[in-house]
Amino acid sequence: MILNTKKRDIRTRLVPLILSAGIIVVDQIAKIVVIRAIPKGESVSVIGDFFRLIHVQNPAIAFSIGRGIQAGTRRPLFMLLPLIVIAVLFLYYIFTRDPLTRFQKWCFGALVGGGLGNYVDRIFRPDGVVDFLDFRFYGILGMERWPTFNLADATVVVAGILLFISFLLPAKKPAGDAP
Repeated sequence: MILNTKKRDIRTRLVPLILSAGIIVVDQIAKIVVIRAIPKGESVSVIGDFFRLIHVQNPAIAFSIGRGIQAGTRRPLFMLLPLIVIAVLFLYYIFTRDPLTRFQKWCFGALVGGGLGNYVDRIFRPDGVVDFLDFRFYGILGMERWPTFNLADATVVVAGILLFISFLLPAKKPAGDAP
């Protein structure tokens, strides 16, 4: 009985990783379309000046942090750091003894998928991660445009926020538990 319960727990932890794979595939397909359809540095207006598709490659990490680091140091560093973060998240997710809700498991799956989506770029695209979503920000926070991002970035941010909120909210007790 205990062995059967452990198998079921492992299976319920692994199923959300299907979402990870799906995110990686969709993200890479979108990036391939952008690479083939839009010349590097060019943009295509989707909703006037508010939303554009633009083909840029970011050799640094989020918000171009680390762009000033020498390329010989930057590439190995940005290959290693995300791998460590993804590995820690994955290991926490697989081996934590704290019960995670189904929602939290799917958020972890999305986080891993988004992180690996950009990691694929770091491995196979030496010029950097392909970013292509560009929004006008109207001077809010001193920015005319929000930093260009991609689907993997958006997934990491949204899943991270949802996961954080889920840890703040009280956990629902399974039906039949006494208060």
